[in-house]
Amino acid sequence: MDENGDEKLLAVARHIAKTLGRTETMTDDILQIFSAFDGRFSKMSEKGEEEAGPRDVAALEQALKSLHRRVARFAAAERPLWSDTADSAAFLDTVDELVIILRDWEPVASEKQVSDLLDRASDLLQQAMFRLEDEFRLLIERGGESFDSFNVADTAAHRSNDSDSEGEEDGRVIPVANPIPDYDFVIDALPSGTIAELHEIAKRMVPAGYGKECSHVYSSCRREFLEESISRLGLEKRSIEEVQKTPWAQLEDEIDRWVKTAKVALKILLPSERRLIERIFSGLPPSFTDLTFMEVCRGAAIQILNFADAIAIGARAPERLFGVLDLFETMRDLMPEFNSVFSDSYCCSIRAEALTIWKRLGESIRGIFMELENLIRRDPAKAAVPGGGVHPITRYVMNYLRAACGSCQTLEQVLQRAIDGEFENLDACVSAGPTTSSLSVEVSWIMELLESNLEAKSKMYRDPALSAIFLMNNNRYIVQKARDRELGTVLGEDWVRKHAAKVRQYHINYQRAAWGRLLAAIKIEGLNTSSGSGNAKVVVKERLKQFNAVFEEAYRTQKEWVVVDNQLRTELRISVAGNLIPAYRSFLGRFQNVVEGGKHSDKYVKYSLEDVELKINELFQGRK
Repeated sequence: MDENGDEKLLAVARHIAKTLGRTETMTDDILQIFSAFDGRFSKMSEKGEEEAGPRDVAALEQALKSLHRRVARFAAAERPLWSDTADSAAFLDTVDELVIILRDWEPVASEKQVSDLLDRASDLLQQAMFRLEDEFRLLIERGGESFDSFNVADTAAHRSNDSDSEGEEDGRVIPVANPIPDYDFVIDALPSGTIAELHEIAKRMVPAGYGKECSHVYSSCRREFLEESISRLGLEKRSIEEVQKTPWAQLEDEIDRWVKTAKVALKILLPSERRLIERIFSGLPPSFTDLTFMEVCRGAAIQILNFADAIAIGARAPERLFGVLDLFETMRDLMPEFNSVFSDSYCCSIRAEALTIWKRLGESIRGIFMELENLIRRDPAKAAVPGGGVHPITRYVMNYLRAACGSCQTLEQVLQRAIDGEFENLDACVSAGPTTSSLSVEVSWIMELLESNLEAKSKMYRDPALSAIFLMNNNRYIVQKARDRELGTVLGEDWVRKHAAKVRQYHINYQRAAWGRLLAAIKIEGLNTSSGSGNAKVVVKERLKQFNAVFEEAYRTQKEWVVVDNQLRTELRISVAGNLIPAYRSFLGRFQNVVEGGKHSDKYVKYSLEDVELKINELFQGRK
């Protein structure tokens, strides 16, 4: 073979070797195999270290012409290349050849002719990357569409051990993948075949210098997917200002949806996205995968955090406590997930923001308790209820505290400012009982404010007996609520016994104020009727007239008074009858002969013992 023929043969062999060899080692091995058949091929390995000759440049130009035709054909194709396995494989081979040419000819790129050819190769590679970018996007979109029928809410409820109804969200369907049996709270968001194809594309784009474009395409597609999934779970994408303008009644429903959404997002969606990114970009620098994950998930994380932040910095009205508690407890429980999912340096701002908002929710809870104290202080003293019944402020505060103490462990944590500690000590902060309970101190202080408020209200009643009824009613209500298991534990048995004794004292005060005058009218001591004188008859008749008048007034007045508790009402009636009827019986038995037989005697003994008892049993029923 002449020299020209040898050169052509060597150029073709070099091209074949470089095409087949995916690495330098593989290329050298192929060249050695060629040289074993023909000694002329041994020259090829020596030329690799020398400057390119004119015939090598010609071979490069011929190779680029072939690659140009192939790239142009693939770039102009109207259907997706990855719809055909042969086309996708051929296209990746074309990209590999371009990358190899650029890599192998880089050492002699200073030569003008080689430089021009490498520029052409770079342009071809850019065109190929543009098409790869489009194919990358199509694969992601097509993979996501294949899971439109999967309901992630149901999986979330099952896998996070929440209540059976937690995953139900009005039948809404979330386009995510079936759960992987080998992973807790992890799903495949794309089919495994699609993941493998995306990985092959990423392996070409990132090393070729198109990692930013690859990451951008992935991020834009998956970010939209995540945000749509969160919206379908019920959490709308709104600004902090928009949330704060929403009526609280509506926000209470949204808080329930937020709790469910946050759990699904932090336990399933975001960890699954992290895993998906690591599989697609496997083998590439970790910083690249971390940055891509941050770009994908930052929007979803901020959407979740913004809602919690809007509630945390909003008004601190007492009725907001239970919604804020739900948010606080959810954030507390999800902090390990925030730390693990957003563990890399690119996501440190999200971790810090989550911690800040969690603490801010704790501050909001403390502020709500302060506002409750102010509400009690501001409740006007003139707002005493007719009939001396249980005041609305008493009902409100006691039911409020009773419900709040259902979360006594969390409130203890908040009031102790345990959230200022490290996350590693979180469980200890929640479970360990402090020597002095901050919650007990807070609740006792609120109770003291309530009692002072009630004392002030009781002074608005002109009748001391009615004042005692009012205090008895309200303190009886307080003691009954304080005997609830959670609230009773917080206040303690001594506190309950002390206030039960107060109720008994108010009972005594009532008896003295309401019936003291009447009992004095029928007091036997000091009356001497043994002589049967007319003066004695006058005294007895005056006493009976006084009894009748006072009893009628007491009956008429106290019939409109209210004793709310049935048991207390019965106890009062028995107590009144037990004091009044025996005294009245003794008076009549002792002095009945004084008025008996006289003209108009029935006018003095107006009420029999039975009449008095019947009247007493009609007391404390209030206006009807």
